[in-house]
Amino acid sequence: MPALPRLLALLLPALALAGCATPPPGAALPQEAFWQALTSHCGQSYTGALASNQAADADMAGQPMVMHVRSCNAARIEVPFHVRQADGTWDRSRTWVFTRTADGLRLKHDHRHADGSADVLTMYGGDTAAPGTGLAQDFPVDAESVALFLREDRAVSVTNVWRVEVDPAGTPGARFAYQLSRPSPDNRLFRVEFDATRPIDPPPAPWGW
Repeated sequence: MPALPRLLALLLPALALAGCATPPPGAALPQEAFWQALTSHCGQSYTGALASNQAADADMAGQPMVMHVRSCNAARIEVPFHVRQADGTWDRSRTWVFTRTADGLRLKHDHRHADGSADVLTMYGGDTAAPGTGLAQDFPVDAESVALFLREDRAVSVTNVWRVEVDPAGTPGARFAYQLSRPSPDNRLFRVEFDATRPIDPPPAPWGW
């Protein structure tokens, strides 16, 4: 077979496969699909629980938890995370803040005290480093957060990766999951999961909001 026809014979199957793999016009990119999935829960609250089992989180084991997709717009989504304490009171100090960036998505952690003042460790987080999927996004720690952790003697946290998973509202068995992990030698894993099929009444506003 002449060289050119033989080359075309080799290339055509690969080109055909590439064409099949191309997303159809109008298909949402993974991060846009993820944003839409999270937005589909706007205004809803769900109950959850600790899904990991490390000793560092023993005080949360078995404690009721609530997440609330409290505020949504085209550029920002706020999700307070409430945890009941052993004494029956609720810790309302945490809010997960999702925003869009020029290159992807950002997750920050707004931590407040009961009087509304900011915790010394607040607004840390990271930006997506890869497209992820429409159901899950990873947020490796950013430089600003690394500097904060080092300044506050939290060097153990400079390799943090946060992961958020969400099914669109109405999906059978839908859930929302938040996870913090760190690689060896710490091997840190903190994960909470929420049943996103059964909305509950919204909790009070998080502290300071």
